[in-house]
Amino acid sequence: MAETGGASAYGAALAGGGFDFYKFVRQPQTIVRLLSWVFGLVVFACITTEGYVNSPTSPDAKCIFNQRDSACQYAVGVGVIAFLACIGFLMLDVYVPFMSNAQDRKYTVMADLGFSGVWTFLWFVCFCVLASQWARTHDVRAIPEDAARATIAFSFFSIATWGILTYFALGRFRRGVGDASIPTYTEPPADLQTPYPPTYAPTSYNPTTYTPTTYIYPNNESQKQPPFTSSLPPQDDSGYLPPKY
Repeated sequence: MAETGGASAYGAALAGGGFDFYKFVRQPQTIVRLLSWVFGLVVFACITTEGYVNSPTSPDAKCIFNQRDSACQYAVGVGVIAFLACIGFLMLDVYVPFMSNAQDRKYTVMADLGFSGVWTFLWFVCFCVLASQWARTHDVRAIPEDAARATIAFSFFSIATWGILTYFALGRFRRGVGDASIPTYTEPPADLQTPYPPTYAPTSYNPTTYTPTTYIYPNNESQKQPPFTSSLPPQDDSGYLPPKY
């Protein structure tokens, strides 16, 4: 799934953004994965519902593809696992943008790449087996031919969709490796052998002997003041004259 408009890691925007449902469903990878889910559902549904019929000579139900039960069982197994895997990888596609660890994203993309590549091959084998056994089926009087043809056709379509998913996963993995290999700035290590410049050369430290300072406090007795005495002359009433009216 290609992301644009910012930094990314393994094809997903960096963690921290919200989930946009409409943008998610419009992505090419999501559309192709949904198609793969539908194709797998059609294949195993056609075989489980109309893939076995009773032959005129035997009461047991046999596979419509040349009475080869192994062909029907193989197609059902591949279709069911593909159906469940599409659901699981759709959930991972939703969760991957919220992964804060790029290593977890790498493992998720690698799992998608490996599974999609393997299932592309298995769908190719399924198509070849079904087409070959159907070509050898001569008595088709009691066989639902539409179901057989639909199974073969959707097996072929699944090869294309899972191949496209493999291509998308490979692109995401390559982008992630490219992002991880981009050199980033790192501060150079400190060179302990380089002498200090003259301007910033540290001065030598010469410790000196500390001599405590002795303080002498004055005697409190010498600072005592004499008692308070009034220096004003005494006044008497001899000079007092009453006012005249």
